[in-house]
Amino acid sequence: MSVLKLIKTKRMWITGLLGFGSGLPLLLTGSTLQAWLTDDGVSLSLIGAATLLGLPYTLKFLWAPFLDRFSPPILKGRRGWIVTFQILTALALIGLSTCRPKESLWGIVIVSFLITFFSASQDIVVDAYRRELLPKNELGLGSSFYVFGYRVALLIAGAFALFLADQMAWPDVYIIMGVLMGAMIIVTVWSPQPTDQIQPPKSISEAVIQPFKDYLSRRGATEILVFILFYKLGDNMALAMTTPYVLKLGYTKTEYAALAKTVGLAALIVGGFVGAALMEKLDMKKSLFYFGVLQALSTAAFSILVVLPLDRTALASVMIFENLTAGMGSTAFSAFMLGITTKKFSGTQFALLSSLMGVPRVIFSSYTGVLAENLGWFWFFLTCSFVAAPGILMVLRFDRWQKESVNP
Repeated sequence: MSVLKLIKTKRMWITGLLGFGSGLPLLLTGSTLQAWLTDDGVSLSLIGAATLLGLPYTLKFLWAPFLDRFSPPILKGRRGWIVTFQILTALALIGLSTCRPKESLWGIVIVSFLITFFSASQDIVVDAYRRELLPKNELGLGSSFYVFGYRVALLIAGAFALFLADQMAWPDVYIIMGVLMGAMIIVTVWSPQPTDQIQPPKSISEAVIQPFKDYLSRRGATEILVFILFYKLGDNMALAMTTPYVLKLGYTKTEYAALAKTVGLAALIVGGFVGAALMEKLDMKKSLFYFGVLQALSTAAFSILVVLPLDRTALASVMIFENLTAGMGSTAFSAFMLGITTKKFSGTQFALLSSLMGVPRVIFSSYTGVLAENLGWFWFFLTCSFVAAPGILMVLRFDRWQKESVNP
């Protein structure tokens, strides 16, 4: 089926809307919550500590086996869990509106932690549902739809929520967001049941142990894990320093924010769809390789800004190139990781792989400031570009991984 025909299918639009539901809670317990706490005079040390509320997103693989093993009584299969966590997230967001930072900070912390737990749990099941709903050749386009919905949700929960907060009280903002989250229940009820009848694990032991045994039994399992660790490493390292770099060059916060939220975001979304369209023509191996090379080149392109006079057109061009290639690479990478999971254990396996992907981002990105100070900006971005090389070169081993990694 052609890309244009696939875009019109119900499963693609469902995937995009589920991406919206997954993305909505993220900033409401992150930067948007921090803005609320700042407005109410909470200390910076406590606001900084609030970033720990995001731990469930990193540790979600710990309880993913239970979601693979059991199904709630409502709906069928994964959809029952999705609805359950959407209801719980919506109620928790509305419940957060009853808390006041100065009077009940612990109430804010507890309810926010519940939101991140419910949201991370929803992510587990939505990812597994995408794996079951979409044929393998549609995972690329499906990933671009999912990312599109996710990014729109970040705009709503971020910039739009801050705009609303200038017009009304913060509790009212969270009530609106809770109602919007609740509306996602309609999407899940409307969503189709996957045609394949996947039998869940028969025991907790099987749900916990078998996903790892299943993955590790395939040829190239260790190589694939190393590849997942390194494929986006250079891109993520550069991203960690992009904002201070642009500001230290002399561009204003307004100029950078305007470009990041307009042309940058648009390029990221377009890149996702372009990547999906190209994946229809290229195989997964070529897509990962070519998109990885483009990502590395776009990272290196930031070093050019050092030797150029301040020019918003130059900055916009580099940001468009970087976001376009990031969208392409992320689409192929997400499709690859979903594709190597086994449907029966997809919740646990994808949760583990996506958590693993974040490990080098957290560890190596924490040293990027020191690296930039010692190398200078020009060589820092070139170094980040070269850091991407091992992951890109590992794609050449792709055929070996596939010999015994084709999963039902």
